[in-house]
Amino acid sequence: MAGMGPGMGPGMRGGGGRRAQGTVKMPPGGMKTAARLLKMVLGTYKWSLLTVAVCILVTTATTLTSTLFTRTLIDDYIAPLTAEAHPDFGPLAVTLFKLGAVLAVGIVCSYLNSRLMINVSQGTLLKLRERLFEHMESLPIKFFDQNSHGDVMSVYTNDVDSLRQMIGSSLPNVFSSLITITATLSSMLVLNWQLTLLTIVLTCVMVFTTKKLGSRSATYFRRQQSDMGTMNGFVEEMLTGQKVVKTFCHEDEAIAEFERLNENLRDSACNANKVANIVMPINGNISNFIYVTCAAVGAMFSLSGTCLTIGTLVSFLTLIKNFTQPVSQVSNQVNSVVASLAGAERVFNIMDQQGEDDGKAAVRLVNVRENADGSLTETSQVTNKWAWKRPVDGGFELVKQQGEVDFSQVDFGYVPEKQVLFDIELDTEAGQKVALVGGTGAGKTTITNLINRFYDIQDGKIFYDNIPITMICKTDLRRSLGMVLQETHLFTGSVLDNIRYGRLNASDEECIEAAKLVHAHDFISRLANGYNTMLSADGGNLSQGERQLIAIARTAVANPPALILDEATSNIDTRTERLIQQGMDSLMKGRSTFVIAHRLSTVRNADIIIVLEHGHIIERGTHEELIAMQGRYYQLYTGNEINN
Repeated sequence: MAGMGPGMGPGMRGGGGRRAQGTVKMPPGGMKTAARLLKMVLGTYKWSLLTVAVCILVTTATTLTSTLFTRTLIDDYIAPLTAEAHPDFGPLAVTLFKLGAVLAVGIVCSYLNSRLMINVSQGTLLKLRERLFEHMESLPIKFFDQNSHGDVMSVYTNDVDSLRQMIGSSLPNVFSSLITITATLSSMLVLNWQLTLLTIVLTCVMVFTTKKLGSRSATYFRRQQSDMGTMNGFVEEMLTGQKVVKTFCHEDEAIAEFERLNENLRDSACNANKVANIVMPINGNISNFIYVTCAAVGAMFSLSGTCLTIGTLVSFLTLIKNFTQPVSQVSNQVNSVVASLAGAERVFNIMDQQGEDDGKAAVRLVNVRENADGSLTETSQVTNKWAWKRPVDGGFELVKQQGEVDFSQVDFGYVPEKQVLFDIELDTEAGQKVALVGGTGAGKTTITNLINRFYDIQDGKIFYDNIPITMICKTDLRRSLGMVLQETHLFTGSVLDNIRYGRLNASDEECIEAAKLVHAHDFISRLANGYNTMLSADGGNLSQGERQLIAIARTAVANPPALILDEATSNIDTRTERLIQQGMDSLMKGRSTFVIAHRLSTVRNADIIIVLEHGHIIERGTHEELIAMQGRYYQLYTGNEINN
């Protein structure tokens, strides 16, 4: 199946690294993405978020209380005490104790806020990853053909992790900062409106400067995300194809290409994060300038005999820090939120991909038992006799599953502009062994992909037991078609687990019998722990032929009504192939089977051989009939023309 698609296209780009802290523009659809994310969070954690909001309000109130208390502390307690010969510190101690109690409440609320947001952020990511993976499993093969696996992986890692930072930290900090700014500004107005006006003017200068500095970071940030996804895809590709790289001695070329991609990522990341290195120092210096300016003006007010007391001035200067720091934080946290929304957009982009849709599919595959009169009765027991449960006139009828596949004037292309199959006409009968032969790229695997509905045709019709395959539930359609691919894939786990993957409720004995059937039992028994031997990544501790034997055993234990064998013995030696063929003949007995093979000796006993070339059926018949025709099949079989 690999390589049969239109080719690897640009995938879902992942991101990573430090977020640019300059002001960035909201990504396209950013507000819609934010609303969607907020709806997801509120749907599960609205009471937790409400508690967090209350905790933030209480924490802000306690902070302001302690700041405003400075004026009272200086003007009402410290200043009078300095004028008394025998000062009484009792009232001051009581007041400080009350302030300590208020601050203790703030500490508790701050702790509770942090703990709740950890639960909210991690819980949200848990559900998001579950939904993402669940939806990914419903996507058609076309999606995986057109998107780099490394890019898709970066969505699970870098982009989802960016949401953790946003939900757990950035959004609460933005809310807290806005509350603090509002409350602090109100307090400053009460203390002295002239100094408040001066502070606002100078703060606007800080905000304007921050915005100007960060106005160009959005483009570089997007490029950083794209370059990260490209590099991840390249690394994943190199890891998968490392043996090929070493075989052709292309290590230097691979290193050079990686260095180029890595350099692109470094450039885009440096540009994206350049603002982060200057915005904070500039904001800090502007904040200090505001503080010094207000201190000088306030001192002049106080010395001139206005109503501005020393205690009021000290409280006001403390409030300036409480005001300018959140303003700077809001700017930076908003940037982090906007940057994270770009990651959320990529996550939702996958979740919005159209999954496989059965449409009007209503025909199901069910187990049946055959009655004495030849009628069929649906049963919940495993009988290994199958029928299609087809809706008819408000009820159902059972149509015996036989494996007849018919193509009628089928045209298909993986992409609209490039047609692969042309006017395919194919009629098969129940129990037939149908062989598809032809040169590379003739369309053999494409036909089997269409039977499985990995792809849908552009024109024509495909029937399965005289039922349009679009009317059959895809899950049941594929359950009826056991498939052994040319490229095997084994999962991390024991040999027994990998065989049982064909039918998860199969017993150990059934798995072992399936292995014996395809002559895999002998080599499995010689493994260190037999059937309990743990397989490493994709069965790397087995030979290619051994991996393929396990894949064939996996299909055997599934015991499907029909079979598709795509070069099932391509990686097995001739002697072992003859043994497997005996087992496969037993497995194929009574089942309709589609066989793709380049070794034409393996398809001599096929009931019908279909010869394909450039997407057209050019010959069909039995082995003897095609040899007698001395056409394309004769050339392929006798070697008079090299099969490329």
